[in-house]
Amino acid sequence: MKADNNSLGIVITDGVGFRNFVLSTFLEKAANDFSKIMIFSGLPISAYPQLDSSIFNIVELPVFVETKQNWFWRKLKEIAHLQNHRQNPGIADNYQMNRSKGRSPHAILVKAVYGISRFFHSEKNILFFEKLQETSFANDPIVKQYGEILENYKTDLLFFTHQRPPFIATLVYWAKKLNIPTASFIFSWDNLASKGRMAATFNYFLVWSDLMKTELLRFYPLTHAQHISVVGTPQFEPYVLPEYELSEAEFYREFNLFPQKKIICYSCADATIGPNDPLIIATIAEGLQNGEISDAQLLVRTSPAEDERRFAETKALYPEIKWNHPKWELTRDGHPEPWSQRIPTQKDLTVLKAVLQYSDLNVNMLSTMSLDFMLFDKPVINTAFGNPENGLYNDQRFLSYEHYDNVVKSGAVKIATNKEELYSAINTYLQNPESNKKERKDLITMQIGQPLNKTTQACVNALKAIL
Repeated sequence: MKADNNSLGIVITDGVGFRNFVLSTFLEKAANDFSKIMIFSGLPISAYPQLDSSIFNIVELPVFVETKQNWFWRKLKEIAHLQNHRQNPGIADNYQMNRSKGRSPHAILVKAVYGISRFFHSEKNILFFEKLQETSFANDPIVKQYGEILENYKTDLLFFTHQRPPFIATLVYWAKKLNIPTASFIFSWDNLASKGRMAATFNYFLVWSDLMKTELLRFYPLTHAQHISVVGTPQFEPYVLPEYELSEAEFYREFNLFPQKKIICYSCADATIGPNDPLIIATIAEGLQNGEISDAQLLVRTSPAEDERRFAETKALYPEIKWNHPKWELTRDGHPEPWSQRIPTQKDLTVLKAVLQYSDLNVNMLSTMSLDFMLFDKPVINTAFGNPENGLYNDQRFLSYEHYDNVVKSGAVKIATNKEELYSAINTYLQNPESNKKERKDLITMQIGQPLNKTTQACVNALKAIL
């Protein structure tokens, strides 16, 4: 039976939150347990044609653009957090990358942030910076609109599907003023151990695993352990849902693949962290051409965060490669962060599931896609060709990041730092796909704390328990 005081507000910030909490069964299950559900959306209302308006009230949030003052206090909060945890390799790397060497007004502000945070970076200092951040946007007209929205559509709990987008700090600010408890889902496996500060201070958290819970308590020591729920992650749930099913024959027709040949899938990062992608793709293609890789075919899935333009030369040089460009639709133009306005289609998730299901092995640059393929018990090779000496983008540094050091130590993947290691790993896995099977299973257990078919109900149960 639904109680009268259990209305839920859900903040969908972007296309990834849409994938995780709209294209999964989360909303369906939440509707069974909450008396009212409001969706406060960073996407336009037109992105939700499949939702029943008699069950889900959708409010399109006006677009908030940070002022320089807003940015300064947010950045000070983030860099102080990084300063406070610089013994961690990923955070130390992030700390260095955020530095500025120029003399522009912006560069001077960045240097000021680093100078202040060098001496003031305790949790108490960070919370003080957060208060100054809230003061800086309190009179912003868009922020005032957010307050009016939360007052008009007041809910008993405000749930954020992502903890990092800067604009959500304004909603948390109003939630505090209106005495609405807040909860946030930790978006990705690397966010706590390599990223900057969360956008705001939340009351409750939903995390993937016991491992992530331990990380959250370490990096945010003022968090109460009893306010953290281990729920898994709904981003993988479509892999066990029948509506995201494509037959093997349909999959081969979709990409014009040869049924008699094994499939190597290379999954790309976006251009900012995957500039070596074209090199790795070409290396695999040449290995197939000259026989250094056993008889197989190459399918490349590009990142949904970008279009296919940077691969034009690769396509021209290797026409035999098959390509899967994710079908994520742009929901509106002119947004200050256009990538956030792209949402996946059901067709794309269906194709992705088929890629995972029917490929024989995966190669990627230290990506979360390693977990996607392991969920289908497929061997995974991680490439790290770049280092400070060879002139390539230095992706080997990511091997020491805490979240990926866990993968390396698990033995669940093979690491290839050059062409020879890559060819050897590919041939080993093509001939013996059962290699590292146990290690893959153990890694999945460590990283994902709920069975895929139970994770959305676990999310709903955790949110109900707060109320």
